[in-house]
Amino acid sequence: MIGIVIPTYNEAGNLPTLLSGLAHLDAEIIIVDDGSDDGTADIASAAGAFVIQRGSKQGLASAYVRGMTEALRRGLDPIVQMDGDLSHQPSDVPRLLAALDTADLALGSRWVDGGGIENWTTSRRYLSQFGTRYARILLGLPIADLTGGFKAWKADTLADVDLSGVRSEGYAFQVEMTYRAHSNGHKITEVPIIFADRLSGTSKMSWTIALEAAWVVPMLRWRG
Repeated sequence: MIGIVIPTYNEAGNLPTLLSGLAHLDAEIIIVDDGSDDGTADIASAAGAFVIQRGSKQGLASAYVRGMTEALRRGLDPIVQMDGDLSHQPSDVPRLLAALDTADLALGSRWVDGGGIENWTTSRRYLSQFGTRYARILLGLPIADLTGGFKAWKADTLADVDLSGVRSEGYAFQVEMTYRAHSNGHKITEVPIIFADRLSGTSKMSWTIALEAAWVVPMLRWRG
């Protein structure tokens, strides 16, 4: 069965639409909620999702790792990771899953032909593009979009990444996960997506998280 891991924090305004859009899939939804006070966890439970409540904000990366670990434990395959704010469209999930017919990891990519973004400021566009170019150069990765968080994994590929060893957050987490898969010889493909900035709620991304990549990415290369 397909597993879909979705970290949340105060996504009551977006989650019903997201879960409705995923309902037609034969999938188990795993929600990792970091202490939302707007009823997010209750909405997820009522919709039939498996909810992991962590009680407080502990970071996006650790939420993904917690949910992915649970998905592997449950024997789910393949495993999709996506955000809970509707910036990743449920209608794109089948295209990512189809790409796993010829790849081990499918990335939802904003920076390949057919991909793009909506409702972004110029500074945020620049930050994302710079982050990918910076990581591509330092790590030698032939990937157009390294900072995106919309991915579909074959379970064996995700298990091979060794989630227990992942320590980075934010953009750096997304880079590290893809880098680990590439370094282990797994085939990666990019699927064009249109990334739409959230319409409800507040973005969790910050310059502090983004700038973490400036020192984490070189560490990845140094560690090999």
